[in-house]
Amino acid sequence: MKLILPSLFLIFCTLTDTYSQITASFYTNSSGSKFAVGYNINERFWTDLRIYSDTSIDNITPEIVINHNIVTKTSYDVYLGAGAILNNINGVVIPIGIGIKPFENLKDLSFNIEFNPIYEFDLDNLFVRGFLGIRYKLN
Repeated sequence: MKLILPSLFLIFCTLTDTYSQITASFYTNSSGSKFAVGYNINERFWTDLRIYSDTSIDNITPEIVINHNIVTKTSYDVYLGAGAILNNINGVVIPIGIGIKPFENLKDLSFNIEFNPIYEFDLDNLFVRGFLGIRYKLN
């Protein structure tokens, strides 16, 4: 099960030949951080495969999300998403965020502020987290 979602994500990325661009991201908060590789399906929809960095190799915790840019402007994007997190935490995640693009000549770079509630199935509980991040579209 641990390799099924990342494998499906990679297959999806290689079969889609629309607008698409690969992205790299880093998110952090006071309790940890996560690295992400993403794929822009088009201007409105994008995916992320996020791996938490504060876990051991045996307990890698992937989070896969699909996001929708609700508002797209030249200097910022507001997005809402849905996804799943597996292994150390098993549940549903709903990322809500804004990607701020402060540099006119670097439109592929954004600084993200993300509100990230998770419903954890094993504990039957809702966790609310926030992340600061940086995201870059690779051409």
